[in-house]
Amino acid sequence: MMNQTKITARKEPGEPIFHRINLVGVHALYVKEVRRFFKVQLQTIWAPAFTTLLYLIIFTVALGRQGHLVMGVPLADFLAPGLIVMGMMQNAFANASFTFLGGKMMGTIVDYLMPPLSTAELMAALIGGAVTRAVLVGVVVWLAMLCWPGVDVMPRHLWAVVWFGLNGSILLSLLGMLTAIWADKYDHAAAVTNFVVQPLSLLSGTFYAVDRLAPAFQAVSHANPIFYVISGFRYGFLGQTDSPVLISAWGLLGLNMVLAILIYKLLKCGWRLKS
Repeated sequence: MMNQTKITARKEPGEPIFHRINLVGVHALYVKEVRRFFKVQLQTIWAPAFTTLLYLIIFTVALGRQGHLVMGVPLADFLAPGLIVMGMMQNAFANASFTFLGGKMMGTIVDYLMPPLSTAELMAALIGGAVTRAVLVGVVVWLAMLCWPGVDVMPRHLWAVVWFGLNGSILLSLLGMLTAIWADKYDHAAAVTNFVVQPLSLLSGTFYAVDRLAPAFQAVSHANPIFYVISGFRYGFLGQTDSPVLISAWGLLGLNMVLAILIYKLLKCGWRLKS
């Protein structure tokens, strides 16, 4: 009788039915996200990798043969790590933002909100899918650069490559989710991409050493979180950096935690998702 009472007891709104992590549901949603971008992998993986390689080719042909050194290394070696992680972050943002925004536009957002997944489980699956796409793009670009003559992209500090690569991808995944929650149409997401993500990426020290800038522009660069991702990721390949590595690593983790908590609360209350 007691067991029957427990089973038939009415649950309060928002009270979880599954008291443990729903690993089956998280895995199913994660696989769905991966399969979604794999169906158009020419557009989601190979095209971004090719675009990133074009940056390296252009700068190498235009300036690399003139013997330019940046931070004591050839220009191509300086550019390669930044280009890899920049491509990873941009694709993490694109994947995370398209998921929710596409659901809002097509009226299928309920497919993400109704399954028996907690808010944290939903976030984990979506961010996992975005980070997977970012890693695949990064690996493809790295393998191509590994075969490119005159470019050294062998890691020296693997922990830094993994830490900053993953945390940078998570950072842009969270920003992509935040954008999708806020946006009402594709134009809104495109505006964030063009006026926030792209400028932050291009002005993050990917193509130049920040210490060569005027003090005012150095201060602006140091306020850019992507600068620390680029700098830390580059440290993993070159063993040199223009920012404190450990402080950048922990600061990036803290920023991701703040963004994750913010998005968790927005999803929990259904802001701009539930009518």
